[in-house]
Amino acid sequence: MDSTIFAIFFIAFLATTRAFDPCPTLKPKSDASDLSIIHIYGKCSPFDSPKPTSSWATTVLNMAAKDPQRLSYLSSLVASKPVTSVPIAPGQVINIGNYVARVKIGTPPQLMFMVLDTSADTAWLPCNGCTGCSSTTFSPNTSSSYLTVDCATSECVQAHGLSCPTVGPTLGNCLFNQSYGGDSSFSAMLSRDNLQLANDTIPSYVFGCIGSVSGKSIPPQGLLGLGRGSLSVLSQSGSLYSGVFSYCLPSFRSYYFSGSLRLGPNGQPKTIKYTPLLNNPRRPSLYYVNLTGISVGRVKVPIAQELLDFNPTTGGGTIIDSGTVITRFVPDAYNAIKEAFRNQTQGPFSSLGAFDTCFSVTHEEVAPKMTLHFSGLDIVLPMENTLIHSSAGSLACLAMASAPNNVNSVLNVIANLQQQNLRILFDTANSRVGIAREICN
Repeated sequence: MDSTIFAIFFIAFLATTRAFDPCPTLKPKSDASDLSIIHIYGKCSPFDSPKPTSSWATTVLNMAAKDPQRLSYLSSLVASKPVTSVPIAPGQVINIGNYVARVKIGTPPQLMFMVLDTSADTAWLPCNGCTGCSSTTFSPNTSSSYLTVDCATSECVQAHGLSCPTVGPTLGNCLFNQSYGGDSSFSAMLSRDNLQLANDTIPSYVFGCIGSVSGKSIPPQGLLGLGRGSLSVLSQSGSLYSGVFSYCLPSFRSYYFSGSLRLGPNGQPKTIKYTPLLNNPRRPSLYYVNLTGISVGRVKVPIAQELLDFNPTTGGGTIIDSGTVITRFVPDAYNAIKEAFRNQTQGPFSSLGAFDTCFSVTHEEVAPKMTLHFSGLDIVLPMENTLIHSSAGSLACLAMASAPNNVNSVLNVIANLQQQNLRILFDTANSRVGIAREICN
């Protein structure tokens, strides 16, 4: 067969195969505790909407536009008084989530695609009969293992449920109302049911069963909290996962591919470097790490140490967060990073959305690499994690930004665009975070 004809035949075969099964990685992986992660805007997303309407760069810009609200939420968390319990779906949660995982709940199990959030502790999902919810909901009535949670239980106290009635023969169910974004809110009932992650089952998992929604910012099929609080996956799974999980986030551009959420110590990288995981009593659910410095090219950026230091009193320091799109630094730290980057890159410079350091792609070859220095660990960011290109392809931009001026944030946030194609391992039992290069797609 002529090589040209063979090539055409092979391409046609691939196209036909993908037409029948374009997203094979959505199927459960063979490992009992390994789940696929997909991007909510990708072509393999189970949601009809949202879908990318233009270039992936424009999609990222649109997502990053919500980062200021996300930072405001995270900053409000670390500014709160010390707590020993964690609220379910805390007020003013803004993020709609960028990555989802395949989850089953109930008996028999019902499939849901839930947003992953490392800065939230609890799960909540829309339930059958929900007013204002998406078309896909969980049906408690068809699950033989479903139970409601009484309003006098400790879980209801942790969930900041409404006060129990002072009179009457029964105490009643645990009910609560929460805001979600500037234009959204929901009411829910605290519930229990079996939660299935890959081939593992966590019995009597506590979650919020949403009954009504106002607004359009609620994740279509709910949220799964991967934080460190008492109602999170790690806490409710007991010894099943030994306080360990990792994820590998696929690139935004890889619409047909998925990453993975790996639960428990089995199957984790054998060779991986760690940095200490820090605990903030003001917000014990957040994953704080000790960012000691940043290098741009061979230049160690001169950043005042107090802008990076972990400070449990103010909530200052650096967290790793799956829900923020682009990495944000407090203004003075970002300005020093930006100046060091511009000094090693050829201008002129312009702005594009949240990005204020854009330049002609013809100068991209001289753009310096960026290194994040953590205690005991240095991470050289791949260039695809450092630069983003305009939809027209004429500009390359530094894919980081300052915390917004109207957000009184003392947090530096390592966001998901900078985490792509890295295995991020959280080992809460040993208070450490591991990071290693890995092709997640």
